[in-house]
Amino acid sequence: MNEVQGSMHGRTAIITGAGSGIGKAAAVKLALMGANVALFDLLDERTNKAEAEINALREGSARAFDVDITDPDRVEKAVLETVEIFGGVDIVFANAGINGVLAPIDEMKLEEWEKTLKVNLNGTFLTVKYALPHLKKRGQGSIIITSSVNGTRTFSNFGMSAYSTTKAGQVAFAKMAALELAKFKIRVNVICPGAIATNIDQSTKKKDNLDEITIPVEYPEGSQPLADGPGQPEEVADLVAFLASDQSRHITGAQIFIDGAESLL
Repeated sequence: MNEVQGSMHGRTAIITGAGSGIGKAAAVKLALMGANVALFDLLDERTNKAEAEINALREGSARAFDVDITDPDRVEKAVLETVEIFGGVDIVFANAGINGVLAPIDEMKLEEWEKTLKVNLNGTFLTVKYALPHLKKRGQGSIIITSSVNGTRTFSNFGMSAYSTTKAGQVAFAKMAALELAKFKIRVNVICPGAIATNIDQSTKKKDNLDEITIPVEYPEGSQPLADGPGQPEEVADLVAFLASDQSRHITGAQIFIDGAESLL
């Protein structure tokens, strides 16, 4: 998608989960296309490094914000600071999420269930909620939400009932928002990645008794038909850049799978 290079000049993107993986790759891509990027993540060495790397590519284009997306006050504060620094918001990439605890339903604790919902669903809602007034001031905008093949087309990852529920919920939220916001010229689309080489497994806690509910599924040549392994964050970033650009101006309410046909197996 080299043809969209440079088409984001003067625009500002908020990206959650921007310190690594898909979020960081999207931030790099959008910055190289001319956008300012607000990196929403918990501030740590990883996020600070992402900010420095992007600013080395385009000076002053990136700013990291210390954000817990489950905390409405911190989300709202970071959005207001983004507007103060960059002058507005044009693009929102609600990407942050966790796998959470993987466990049989009857052995999952309520607080484990609720934590996954708070990060993945509440976090998406809060990000969109507080960015919306600023998108409306622009008179247009693009919102992209990271869902998953899990809970939308794949249901064989045992123990992921909480995660899959949040991913299905994000799709419904995106489609409701797409219709509600169409009159404001704000587009809302949702992407459903399959296996992508990221750090999300660091947020995964597998309980020992998962074997009791797992039905073995084996494929003779692996589970990613189009590749020899997981997809790369940069491949998802290309899709995000397209959906953020004017080239997708007639696309809203779409649910786009990017998984190398993995979920069709």
